[in-house]
Amino acid sequence: MMKSERIVLFLTALFQVTFVAMNVVFISLGMWAPMLATGFMISLIWTLNVRKVAFGGWADRFIYAFGAMGGTALGYVISHWIIKIL
Repeated sequence: MMKSERIVLFLTALFQVTFVAMNVVFISLGMWAPMLATGFMISLIWTLNVRKVAFGGWADRFIYAFGAMGGTALGYVISHWIIKIL
């Protein structure tokens, strides 16, 4: 995989798991609209990632995992920011 493709892989993992973390928070609070919106985004972004990770090597899997790790923190922060706005 080229460097630019690995950056895209990292970013899509980051965004996907951001929405997963947000979704968990919204589900736990029973916030229907954000829950459904984040669920949609999780599935949409997943379609972009599944083939890249499944056919990639270990380096690609680690890049994906680091993006997912960042997405966990980012999703937590963004979801709490959205809760304050709503």
